[in-house]
Amino acid sequence: MEFIKFDAKKCSLCEVCVEKCPFGALSMEEDGIHVSAACRMCGLCVRLCPEKAIKFEQKAGAVDKSQWKDFLIFAEQEYGDIHPVVYELIGEARKMAAKVGYRVHCVIVGGEGTEENAKKLLPYGVDQVFVYEHPGFEGFRADCYADAVADCIAAVKPSSVLIGATALGRSLAPRLSTRFHTGLTADCTTLDIKPNTDLVQIRPAFGGNVMAQIAITKSRPQFATVRYRVMDKAKRVEHPTGTVVCCAVTDDMARSRIEIVSSKLMDKVKSLEEEDIIVVAGRGAKDERGVKLCRELAEALGGQLAFTRPMVENGFGDTAHQIGLSGRTVRPRLIITCGVSGAIQFTSCMNGAECIVAVNSDPEAQIFQTAHYCLVDDLYEIVPRLTELVKKQKEEEKHAVSI
Repeated sequence: MEFIKFDAKKCSLCEVCVEKCPFGALSMEEDGIHVSAACRMCGLCVRLCPEKAIKFEQKAGAVDKSQWKDFLIFAEQEYGDIHPVVYELIGEARKMAAKVGYRVHCVIVGGEGTEENAKKLLPYGVDQVFVYEHPGFEGFRADCYADAVADCIAAVKPSSVLIGATALGRSLAPRLSTRFHTGLTADCTTLDIKPNTDLVQIRPAFGGNVMAQIAITKSRPQFATVRYRVMDKAKRVEHPTGTVVCCAVTDDMARSRIEIVSSKLMDKVKSLEEEDIIVVAGRGAKDERGVKLCRELAEALGGQLAFTRPMVENGFGDTAHQIGLSGRTVRPRLIITCGVSGAIQFTSCMNGAECIVAVNSDPEAQIFQTAHYCLVDDLYEIVPRLTELVKKQKEEEKHAVSI
């Protein structure tokens, strides 16, 4: 790693740093001590060196940006298949790559079947998919996954690395950005690129009151995690020309310090992000009756009930069904908000919906600035009527089919 510097005049070649490095990143070579990509920049060698011959330089602007090119996307696997957020990242990367003449690559890490999954990415215009397949990668372990992806980054030298803001991605991304001593912007909602290849990363800040534009101008690679369902999925190309590259995996790379005692595969259920129809109970649904009315409408429509943050804090729902900056980002075909005021913390995470219907008794409610259809009425009066209309429509359709 270029940030660890050795003073040859002071170094006595005692090899204390080599012996004490917890990651085995230091080795004695003919021309002195070398630092491998396994270095986590923990600084232990600096503290233990008896001759004070090691220093840790974190100098901004030391990287030649022209040496770092293209996009690299971490292709997460979930339940044995590619996570849908990967296709959204590919689509966004392809748009930006066209502006600066870059290519789009992916890196995928996992156990048996990973190479076959890698081939699924080629029809979406990916140039290369780097595969790290090994039995030791079965099941996510942050340390060895970081080793594999870091190995790919060091070899490919991408200008930008995009990772889905999933539970796995949020664990992996900061480890990688720390290892390469560069910036990371989490939970981006919009991405763009400047002609000088600086990535413009846009995300809500200050509690969602502003949309911050963040740029990493003096280091590479640029890391960003992006929420699921905030960008358009990549379109297939007619004549894909990409290739799958199988990378060498050493036993050390696949060996984790984490031991899995037992594991159980959870039943796959449709998440809120994947839902096509959502009914949201806001603060206006102030009691159990209001929540029940919203739930009945969601069930009649065949969708899911979601909540705003105040409703979750009041015990009416859980974070898995919360929409907002501290919850989920959704892009359903239809979303009906009931008693939702429409703060930016909420609307920034659902305004990509195809059809937004808002029910609120306040004609000045902010949600009406986002909604396509605005119903100024008491939700306790209008929601039951909407539910009855939906049920009646379904009965008529069912009767028509039977005839």
